[in-house]
Formats: sequence, structure tokens, C-alpha cells
Amino acid sequence: MNSLLLLITLAASLMGCSKKAVTPVTPPPVVVTPPNTYQDPAQYGTPFTGVPATKDMVMYEVNMQTYTPATFSGVTARLDSIKALGVNVIWLMPTYPIGVLKAIGSPYAVKDYTGVNANFGTIDDLRNLVAQAHSRNMAVIFDWVADHTSWDNAWITNKSWYQQDASGNIIIPPGTTYTDVAALNFNNTDMRTAMIRAMKYWVYTANIDGYRCDFADNVPSNFWTQALDTLNTIKTHKLIYLAEGTTSAEISSGFQLDYGFSYYSTLKGIFAGTQSPSTIFTTNSNEIASIPSTGTKLRYTTNHDDASSDGSTLKVYNSKQGALAAFVLAAYMDGVPLIYDSQEVGYPGSISIFTNVPVDYTANPDLVAGYKQIIAFRAAHEAIKTGTLTAYNNADVIAFEKKSGTDDVLILVNARNSVVNFSIPAGLQNSTWTNGFTNASVSLNTQYTFQPYTYLVLKK
Repeated sequence: MNSLLLLITLAASLMGCSKKAVTPVTPPPVVVTPPNTYQDPAQYGTPFTGVPATKDMVMYEVNMQTYTPATFSGVTARLDSIKALGVNVIWLMPTYPIGVLKAIGSPYAVKDYTGVNANFGTIDDLRNLVAQAHSRNMAVIFDWVADHTSWDNAWITNKSWYQQDASGNIIIPPGTTYTDVAALNFNNTDMRTAMIRAMKYWVYTANIDGYRCDFADNVPSNFWTQALDTLNTIKTHKLIYLAEGTTSAEISSGFQLDYGFSYYSTLKGIFAGTQSPSTIFTTNSNEIASIPSTGTKLRYTTNHDDASSDGSTLKVYNSKQGALAAFVLAAYMDGVPLIYDSQEVGYPGSISIFTNVPVDYTANPDLVAGYKQIIAFRAAHEAIKTGTLTAYNNADVIAFEKKSGTDDVLILVNARNSVVNFSIPAGLQNSTWTNGFTNASVSLNTQYTFQPYTYLVLKK
């Protein structure tokens, strides 16, 4: 019996020794890619179908802080008056919450790209403003600040989304003194994606019609290409893109419009007596030549920056008549005209963007009538918008003719604060025209006498 047990034990031992060791196989880790849960917001309202062609635009910049009350509702109450000027595009200065940390009150220190400044009202008030503008056949564009945010924007927790110095400190925009804002880092793809989504947000959420993009020269052009290409995938909207910049790269990136900084500077110089009137033609042609043919210049006699730094148009152009004469040149030579709210009523002082500056929008009805007249003539004449320009150089009078097909207009502006006896150019002598504002017949012989800063707008 014991022998039998010994044999069984020995056999079991031998069998165990004959087994090979088995190494456990660890399965590869399962990598779970988080689903992309982003979805565009639902479309609010019906997309506006009346966005004008670029050549037909007349733009009006709204600074909410000049209205009484200084709210979205305050602007809505003035839409009929704005429309009556001949405006078809409204640009709203920033409507977003303003940062508090390191703040100086600038509306361009954005705390929340998808928020609404509660001082102006609610999202519903903003939507109503846009809807009411659309009902009056006016498009609405927002101001977009891509270069920087406020220091208390929620994005600041993503430090890599911002430019940093060698010590890893977030910096202000290079080359500026804007201490109230932090410079964004466009090498960060996550930041770029978040910004583009925020731009799309307002097209859907408030049914807007595009953007005026602040400080566009300081943002890489490849970002603008990416952003505008993405926005253009929204096929339900025809969107307007205005760059506060001057580089041809911005137009190549998809902007239809950029700024006529040099034109404004030249206008100021002419009316200050430091530049000859004929320099406006050189400036005009140089600006147009500096951008691709797909682009157009925004032309203005003031805007929110210039109304703050240079003061009233009545000061810059020496009088109400001078302000209107300058606007004729901005509106008629080449490009798209802009009116900054307050200029049409001749507000006499500077307009700060940092505080409320209530404007009396019932003032100077004669000046308002002058702006209406100038804009109405532009709207009626393709020659003004797209015609070929012929300049007639003169030491005092800015004279030019524009033709498009059978449409032929002649613009004569006395750029001097004095009476000028204008010698009619040989090619225009003994010609008969019609006054574009009064429909009276006008004969041009060899001379024409202009009172200070007066202008003559003629048509064939």
C-alpha cells in the first residue's frame, strides 16, 4: 500500500516538473478618445437677406455711451433716424463685459467673448436691436477684439493661450502700452479654436451679419484666413468683414474692407493747411494700389479713436461747412463711407470711449440734412461707387470726375477757408451739368467762384 502511494506521488512530481512556466499576457491599454461634444448654437431668428454689396455700403459706427439711455434700447429707439441718413450697415462697438482687473474702462478689454455687458442690457435687448435693424433693412456687425483679452477673462487660466516673457509671465501686446489687456498666443491651436467658436456664436445666437476686427494688423494673417474661412461655412448668412488694418494680407485672408488711415491723415492736413489739396489724389491711388482688387477702403472723417484724440469734426475741419466738404471727399472719391455717431449732429467736443458722453441727437438739423444729401447722391450713382476717376489738379479746389457707363459725375470741393476763383480745366470749359442736389442747370465756362469750404456736386 505504501509502495503504491509512493509511486503515485513520484508520478505527480514528474508531471509537475515537465510543465513550462506560463508568462501572463497583459492586454494593451484601451485608449478612449473623448468625443467631440462641440455643437454650434441653434440659429436665433431668421438670417438677414438684405446685406448690401460692399460697393453699396454706408456704415454707421455706434458708441452706446453717447445715447440716452446708454443701452441697447437707447440705440434701438434711434434706428429710424440712423436709417434716414441713408445707412445700411450698423457697426456696434464692443457689447461684451469689460474686465475689472487692471482696467481703465476700455470696452476693448473683453472679459467674456460670449457675454453681454449688463450696463447695456440683456441678450434679449441685443437680439431685439439686431432684429429691429434688420426690419429696417440695415445689417449689423459686431466689434471683435482678437489680439488680447482683459486680465480677468476666464481664458487666463490657460496660461499657454497667452504670450509670455522669458520668465513665464503673461505680457501686454508687444509694441503697445495697453496695460489693461493680456496678449493672446496665436501659436496655440486650442485658443484659436475657442476664438473662432466664439465668433460663430454671435452669428447664430444674435443673428449678426459680420465683424469689424480691432487691431487686425497685430494678429497673424493665417488666423484671419482660418477664422473667415470657417465663418464662411455658415451658408445661411452673407457676412461682412472689416479689418482695422492696412495690410494686403488681410484682404487676401478674406476681409472685404480695411482702413483708410492715410486718407484720413491727408484730409486733416489739407484742412489744416499743411498739405496741398492735390495730395489727396496721390494718397487715394496709393491706398487703393496697396491692397488686392477684391478689397475696398473704409473712408471716414472721424471714428471713435479720432473723435477721442482729435476732437470734433467741427474742430478738425474748421466748421460745419468744412466737415461736410471733407465728408464729400471721403464718401465720393473711392471706398465705403463711415459716419461715427455724433458727427452728423456736430457734437462740439471730444468723445471718450471710456465714459458716457451723452450727445444731443436733435442738434444741428441743417448738418444732418447735409449728410443725408451727400449720401443720397452716392446711393443714386454707380459712377461714385465704381466709376473711373479723372483728377483735375488745382492749388485750392479738389476737382475730379467719375464715369461708369453713361453715368458721369463731377465733384468740385473748395478745400480752403477762403473765397476761391476756380479756373475751369480746359476739358470741362463751356459744359453744362445738372446740380446733383437741386437739379438746377449749371454752366461751367472759364471760372467759378467758391465760398469757403463749399462744394459743387454735378451730374450729366
